[in-house]
Amino acid sequence: METLDRPRRKTGRPLSFDRDTALSQAMLTFWRHGYESTSIADLTTAMGISPPSLYATFGDKKRLFREAVALYLSAEPPEQTIAAAPSAREAARRLLRASAEGVSGENTPTGCLLATSALSCSTAAADVQAELAAIRYGIEACLRDRIVADITAGTLPPDTDAEALAGHMMAMTQGLSTLARDGAPRDKLLRVADNAMWAWPPAIGSATSG
Repeated sequence: METLDRPRRKTGRPLSFDRDTALSQAMLTFWRHGYESTSIADLTTAMGISPPSLYATFGDKKRLFREAVALYLSAEPPEQTIAAAPSAREAARRLLRASAEGVSGENTPTGCLLATSALSCSTAAADVQAELAAIRYGIEACLRDRIVADITAGTLPPDTDAEALAGHMMAMTQGLSTLARDGAPRDKLLRVADNAMWAWPPAIGSATSG
């Protein structure tokens, strides 16, 4: 998505801090508190830089957030996970399990950065909320297209509702984030993810859907 491309930094004096480390700390801060609840003071404290350095290097809070989201997604790009899977079903399974693991990391905040930030947005940050929704929709559309491809190939029943099935899987990932923030352990989240796959239609010639 274009809005998440890293903006080019103007040439000038060398940075007095490590940009990647600072960005990583910003990502964790947004992840923990959400976009709107995170203040510039929260960010500069976590990043170990001054407000002028933040603005000079990252532009402003919104641009910094976009970079943080891009960094968050780069760890395990969902579209790549879908493309690399041998089937739509396996793509969905991998997405769910990756979500369960990602929202329950030992060294990261619980929940999903995209979900946490979207829920905390007011009308004043409607553009940020819209961008996050577009990212989620892009992932859903990618999975839907993979499901359609399997239907066309004859490995899924022709009456499979690709849109509803992809939407169900995305809803489950959001639900896993909520469970994690409520304190659910990773073992439970993985079991919930596995159980969600029972909604998947059986492959042609298969006796089960789990």
